[in-house]
Amino acid sequence: MVSGRADPQQSAMLGTGRKAAVGEGMRVGVAFGLAALAGFLATSAHASGRPDLDAVLARWDRDEHPDLRGVVVVRDGRRVAERYYNGASPSELHDIRSAGKSITALLVGIAIDRGAIASVDDPVSKYWPEASGSAIGAVPLRDVVSMRSGLAAFDEDPASSGNEDRMDASDNPMAFVRHIPSAEAPGTRYRYNSATAYTAGVVVAKATGETMSSFARARLFRPLGITRWDWQSDASGMTKGQGNLSLTTRELASIGEMVRNNGRFQGRQIVSAHWIAAMLAPHVSIGADDPYADQYGYFWYGKVQHVAGKALPVSFASGNGGNKIYVIPACHLVVAITSSAYGHGYGQRRSETILRGVLATEVQAGECQTSGSR
Repeated sequence: MVSGRADPQQSAMLGTGRKAAVGEGMRVGVAFGLAALAGFLATSAHASGRPDLDAVLARWDRDEHPDLRGVVVVRDGRRVAERYYNGASPSELHDIRSAGKSITALLVGIAIDRGAIASVDDPVSKYWPEASGSAIGAVPLRDVVSMRSGLAAFDEDPASSGNEDRMDASDNPMAFVRHIPSAEAPGTRYRYNSATAYTAGVVVAKATGETMSSFARARLFRPLGITRWDWQSDASGMTKGQGNLSLTTRELASIGEMVRNNGRFQGRQIVSAHWIAAMLAPHVSIGADDPYADQYGYFWYGKVQHVAGKALPVSFASGNGGNKIYVIPACHLVVAITSSAYGHGYGQRRSETILRGVLATEVQAGECQTSGSR
């Protein structure tokens, strides 16, 4: 375990889906975790009365599941708390699974900003001509990036024609996606699936004339100072827009800080503020289907967290196992979490509990400015 405050400047299972499992005992587990955090916060204050974020994170040294990797907390661009677990370190590259979809959304926006993609109203086939005549070819990009493609693809159903495990097993994923039939009209219903995120990656590659990983290197990672990363390609040679991107926890936090600052990082506009706003805007309500989110934007989630009498809107990227980038504008805060709890529902519960512990600390310290309360 490595811990401590940083300087002021800064794989286990197949599949990448978020799969927020709602197992038996979920509510009990969350309630227990929050009650423990409340008691812990009450006893972990400095003489000034302000709780210590490092002490809050240290609670997870004793977690019964040995697969939490790292937590980084950034406030106003300064790393104010950081902790690693179970042998992880700041330099460890970690597969963030479906949180990579949110990075794909940023790259779609950059491609639009640069004129390579004209509009999210364009159909997929405008940039992927080989998809003409297929169900996916007719889908507007806005319905691709909001999981409303209308395809017969649902990652929670192993029997679904477009299930991600079937796509991953294909020796030609591009052909696989083109052969997924339509189940309903695009824009009709939210259906979480990796096939559409893969499609977004194909569109970025076709529109820019380079692999998405190459485009990401030049237009996103390098401007953010990210030099070590790995993004897997599939059997078709396409970067996997649906996930399997490996980054350090610190680098996840840098991406979150750029999003919090409306696409700007250290004085440079990397993604337009217009795209960030559109990407995070609530395009479809998913609270009835997902216990961890209220809304879905363009491959980013949204939820209002009610903590210590405050209503705090949170935008976040989410990956299988509890991998997260949480962006909390009202607190000027970013919380990045890496976790290897792939396929286990407790990973998602644990990450949300960590977030709420951090938010409770910030609210108690008066760091969160919001008129909302409950």
